[in-house]
Amino acid sequence: MDSLVQDIRYSFRALARNPGLFLIAVLTLAVGIGATTSVFSVVDRILFRSLPYPDADRLVSFGMLAPIEPNEFMLSYDYVDWKTAPGFESVAAWTGVSDCDLSEQNPVRMSCAAVESTFLPTFGIRPLFGRNFTPEENRPNGGKVALLTYGLWQSRFGGDPGALGRTISLDGQATRIVGVLPATFELPNLATANVLVPMTFTDAELSSTHSTARVVRAFARLKPGVSVTQAEAALRPHFEQSLKWVSPQFHKEVKLMLQPLRERQIHDSKLASWVLLAAVLAVLLIACANLANLLLARAAARQRELAVRTALGAGKLRLIRQTLTESVLLALLGCAAGCVLAWALLRGFLAIAPEGIPRLQQASLDGRVLLFALLISVFSGVLFGLAPALHLPSPELLAGRAVTGGRRTWFRQMLIAAQVAVSLVLLAGATLLLRTLWNLQTEPMGFTTSHVLTANIVLGQRYAQAPQQRAFWEQLEQRLQRLPGVSALALSDSLPPGGAMRAMVYSAILVRGRPRYMEGTGGMVAYRLVSPQYFRALEIPIVRGRGFTDQDRNPGEYSIILSESLARKMFGDGDPLGQQLQPGLQGPWYTVVGVAADAKNGGLVLPPDPEYYVVRGHETAALRRSSIIVRTSMSPAATAQWIRGEIAGLDATLPVSIETMDQRVGKLSQRNRFDAALLSLFAAFGLVLAAIGIYGVVSYVATQRTQEIGVRMALGATPERILRLVASQGMRPVIVGAIAGIAAALALAHLIRSLLFQVGPRDPLAYAGAALLLGLVSLLAAIVPARRAARVDPMIALRYE
Repeated sequence: MDSLVQDIRYSFRALARNPGLFLIAVLTLAVGIGATTSVFSVVDRILFRSLPYPDADRLVSFGMLAPIEPNEFMLSYDYVDWKTAPGFESVAAWTGVSDCDLSEQNPVRMSCAAVESTFLPTFGIRPLFGRNFTPEENRPNGGKVALLTYGLWQSRFGGDPGALGRTISLDGQATRIVGVLPATFELPNLATANVLVPMTFTDAELSSTHSTARVVRAFARLKPGVSVTQAEAALRPHFEQSLKWVSPQFHKEVKLMLQPLRERQIHDSKLASWVLLAAVLAVLLIACANLANLLLARAAARQRELAVRTALGAGKLRLIRQTLTESVLLALLGCAAGCVLAWALLRGFLAIAPEGIPRLQQASLDGRVLLFALLISVFSGVLFGLAPALHLPSPELLAGRAVTGGRRTWFRQMLIAAQVAVSLVLLAGATLLLRTLWNLQTEPMGFTTSHVLTANIVLGQRYAQAPQQRAFWEQLEQRLQRLPGVSALALSDSLPPGGAMRAMVYSAILVRGRPRYMEGTGGMVAYRLVSPQYFRALEIPIVRGRGFTDQDRNPGEYSIILSESLARKMFGDGDPLGQQLQPGLQGPWYTVVGVAADAKNGGLVLPPDPEYYVVRGHETAALRRSSIIVRTSMSPAATAQWIRGEIAGLDATLPVSIETMDQRVGKLSQRNRFDAALLSLFAAFGLVLAAIGIYGVVSYVATQRTQEIGVRMALGATPERILRLVASQGMRPVIVGAIAGIAAALALAHLIRSLLFQVGPRDPLAYAGAALLLGLVSLLAAIVPARRAARVDPMIALRYE
């Protein structure tokens, strides 16, 4: 211990004698450790940290996968059968989150989740106060009860325990509060809900008669020792039984799905998280290589000192421990500075992050993250301290003879080559993501987004009846059409792009005079209920026939407009106008009056969905949720204020969200923008660190060859030739590293294929751009010290020791 304290004191004195080296080392480490720690604080919540449930590794989601839904689901009568499968300790279902109104004093729009009484026990959650739902409350007329989330209990009732047992008005119905959920409660799909209410099962659903059904989401806790594979095998007979009730033509498109809850939650965030974590670890390795080079240069200057200590009796292990003590001390100081940088970076990540990244808002520099920072700091200190620690002083120094240090110079060049290779991998990945972002930003949408405002409205419980809903929308449409600057106004049940749309399988659409499509489902076909000015408001071209008119809204008029892709799929090169369709295999027959250009209604990445449009007539305007589309020549802010005023004039209690269509479309590329920004930032860190390393190596080589340079210049070498000589020696490891980096980037490119859009993972322009940027920066870093060497006075150089 005394020797260790002595080593630490000596290390402080040694670093104090060279404050420039100390500052560079700490700042370099701060960049590597800070970036790594900040990203780890985010991905730890996504990839590594336990879910906030007891024995969370035993929680699974299960159901069927079909083209109609991206996630696994079940029909309620199937769930009643499947929940009896062996391997499950507990099973629970819920129907998702929906809007609800707390309609007592100070009415407010909230989110409610309907859950089975086994929901909380399955996830191992106990109410903070009160009790859970009972099985009887899952039956019709089982009583109106609710569980409040901790946040609603605090904000609405001030954390008063007396709220338990109180009656509130929920969607106009008296509901008794039976419990309060803990502050750590979260739904399995990470959605936000303010209130839990009992999910009710009808007698028909419980009897498994297959007469009525609704979509539910199912979760289970596996029995101890039961694996996911075993549980899936136990569900297989139940799945096969359910398939008997599915049309044979759909069998090949319906699959059984059972997956761990974590996989269900992180889905598309998993790959991006691993990519970002690998990127910051690469930055850390570049920082360690820089520090190793820095300490090697320092060790070269201390050769005589170490030789003297050896002569005085210091053993090899003693010298190695002293050198490692200095490097670990540097790492710990860099850790302190890195944690400050990590805090700042994390605040920046949270500020620019889009919605939908699991648990991002929970990220913080807690004890677990700080421990990780400490461990990687110690590891880094040992890693970059090994090279100088293992380079023992040459016995020749004791006789006063100089040592060339050729082996050490070769090792430093290999470190530079490694830095360049890793930097090129980062730059290539960042370039691919930036090209993806550019492609997303310039992707044609099929409609015009400028000068368009959108508003979303959900009617409350007071509009429970269809006549009330129709009256509200008709009055609102009339009011908004009178606003100044409005050139087109439309109402729709959903908004492009990426809005929640109605859809049905292609095989459920009949064409008069043709047999039903029987080759599977045929994929999904989206559809919207729109008012006549929908296509004018979004400037979607009508390529054949006509758009909707007010006459199409009259009773008995059944007009339909197809998208180009759906018309082509149904009729090929034939004329769709005048053809009659029956969507859903029942109901009226609709006449095709027009064909609209394809629009990117399914988002930016996916191709346009085949879809059709039905006019929003008087009898179909009975909807609680609708979207408003306004094309205006006035300023968006002023028009938004007028829209709010007109809505408040009809019902001041209705919440409304208004945004421009440009903002709405911009949100779809937020995740790509976030990924590209972070990877570009880390690539920039790596590039700067690599440039510093190249500068340091070339400076070191030029210093070591000062006497040689003097001789060359005395014999007639020009400064330009000395410049080329020194710079070319510095660029050799860059070329080697660039070749290795391109090879590594090409080998790893397929891993990020799913993050790219309209650019191949081996796009030559991306790699050429990354290599060119790295080459220019490296050349600049090499030329600066090379020019300084070329200006050396030959007489001074010849006297240089």
